[in-house]
Amino acid sequence: MDFGSVDVRDTCDDVEGAGRATTAGETTEREGTSARDAALGAKETGAVRGQAIQGRRGPATESVRGSATGGARGSASGAVRGSASGVLGSPATGGLRALATEAVHAGRDDLARQGLHAVPIDLSTTYPSYDSRGEAARIDAFATDGAEPEGPPVYGRLGNPTVARFETALARLEGTESAVAFASGMAALSAVLLVRNAMGLRHVVAVRPLYGCSDHLLTAGLLGSEVTWVDPAGIADALRPDTGLVLVESPANPTLAELDLRAIAHACGSVPLLADNTFATPVLQRPAEQGARLVLHSATKYLGGHGDVMAGVVACDEEFAGRLRQVRFATGGVLHPLAGYLLLRGLSTLPVRVRAASANAAELARRLAADPRVARVHYPRLGGAMIAFEIHGDPHEVIAAVRLITPAVSLGSVDTLIQHPASISHRIVDAEDRRHSGVSDRLLRLSVGLEDVEDLWRDLDGALGRG
Repeated sequence: MDFGSVDVRDTCDDVEGAGRATTAGETTEREGTSARDAALGAKETGAVRGQAIQGRRGPATESVRGSATGGARGSASGAVRGSASGVLGSPATGGLRALATEAVHAGRDDLARQGLHAVPIDLSTTYPSYDSRGEAARIDAFATDGAEPEGPPVYGRLGNPTVARFETALARLEGTESAVAFASGMAALSAVLLVRNAMGLRHVVAVRPLYGCSDHLLTAGLLGSEVTWVDPAGIADALRPDTGLVLVESPANPTLAELDLRAIAHACGSVPLLADNTFATPVLQRPAEQGARLVLHSATKYLGGHGDVMAGVVACDEEFAGRLRQVRFATGGVLHPLAGYLLLRGLSTLPVRVRAASANAAELARRLAADPRVARVHYPRLGGAMIAFEIHGDPHEVIAAVRLITPAVSLGSVDTLIQHPASISHRIVDAEDRRHSGVSDRLLRLSVGLEDVEDLWRDLDGALGRG
């Protein structure tokens, strides 16, 4: 079994804390931090494998303007720097707020002053204006640097007040100045590549494994980019004058391998590091605090959390955000306002969902590690709700045999999902490249939800018996 890149025989006690754990007939004893306790976040002052859960943060500045549907706009500037479950600066309170509090209130700070409680949904595609000279000036300003236009909205493709609330909230949680939302995670990644391509920086250095479609987008050169695949230690040597981006995912999809983001950011030098944080979410890690300039989410997953919204988002500094907004405007990869509303609602329960699902996952990882039908289990040191495991039998039979667990692509929902990456999410990746990056044909990926863990184990145990 493997917690990230470390064999589970040395780390299975991390699920329960220091002590003894039996895996595949072998007993190991060592001291370690409890991944389950860390995932639960019982105390905001704990620690997750060197990722401090505490930290003081400077005040974030948030400009609140517009009508009742206009909402909280502007950047979450300042400096949300520190740890994953730490304290974030709050302009509304003039003080510091915990992550769980910020998840509930970020992007909503102006509602009470407007006599509102629920976030309004602005479905307008266009907005009236009798000042055409003023509109021309605002559009010219947007064309210059991509900054959000001051005053009332202009057009739905240029920006939407409901979506802006979600962007503000996500930037606050990730500790970046800004965030830009898109219609999907792939649209978000495509926009990043297009920004760099437009600057003549078409070369990308990337570390496998990545989400299968991200891998394909780079390998196929669909946007005119060229990719060099390397191990983490080879990043610095792979950089070229035309390198525009270094792309990593940690924990990685689907093997859950973890990378030292701080070391990688240092190796990148002046080249922006984009870290896909979909699996960890800002509850467990904030890549920007470790040097990543860009943080990517498939918001379809944990940020939405209920399997009913598709979206992507990039958290970054305001300079890069401006360029992303220009690409979004030109290409039309906009997020629908209803999706923005659902995502903002999803953020309010994100810490609770992630911690509860992580507790279930840690327990299932422990049981799978001790099961003779399972060859290897991958579970990240920082915890989380994702498990990958390789079985001795037929993975397709396990997929066919589950009854409570849903066999489906995607992840991060309140219900538990299982899939066979080599057949679905990573099918588009060359078979040899899949195997080289650890995605074996016997690997199953489990996105653990909020069901009772005993019910989940009963279903998984029965399905393994059929495999």
